Amino acid sequence: MLATTLWDQDLWLVQWGAVLGASLAAAVTDVSSRRILNVLTVPVLAGGLAWSAVSAGAAGLADSMLAVLLLALPYVLLFMFAGGGGGDAKLMGALGAWLGLVNGLILLGCVAASGVILALAFAVAKRQVRSVIENLFSMLVAWLAAVRFRQSVVVGSGSMPAVREMTTVPYGVAIFAGACLAFAGVAIWRLS
Repeated sequence: MLATTLWDQDLWLVQWGAVLGASLAAAVTDVSSRRILNVLTVPVLAGGLAWSAVSAGAAGLADSMLAVLLLALPYVLLFMFAGGGGGDAKLMGALGAWLGLVNGLILLGCVAASGVILALAFAVAKRQVRSVIENLFSMLVAWLAAVRFRQSVVVGSGSMPAVREMTTVPYGVAIFAGACLAFAGVAIWRLS
């Protein structure tokens, strides 16, 4: 089955090793320079696509490409509408190339949870909890209004705070933390 092609790999430690190594490198560069560089994401993407094709054939490559799109999409939307980083989107897509759809969805959930925790920790450290909660509430109301009244998302995004007013975090750290959490969960599942 296409959706589980890369999940069924016998060499799953190779996949996760590549993901953990790439996400660690991204976290280090994101903390030091506040950027996730193409010199990292492009080879990771190419290597993941090649790994998938060699290890699982055309079905593996299809699984890999689907995961690239699915994992990058939320971060592309954040980049477009909320001032997220483009490197985050490229890294998540590249990691999806290695993991495929099933592992990729696990990673996506763990990274999202790690990102929320990291953002709250930054808000607490910078004593900006109230403004962060107000911004989140404003964004939620705008998006719900857009959905309820069938307006485009662009109309709803007008009430979002300016990017310069938002607390930014080196999201590469959340990606690495989420990758570690996802790997631990997958390892426990596979080894039990």
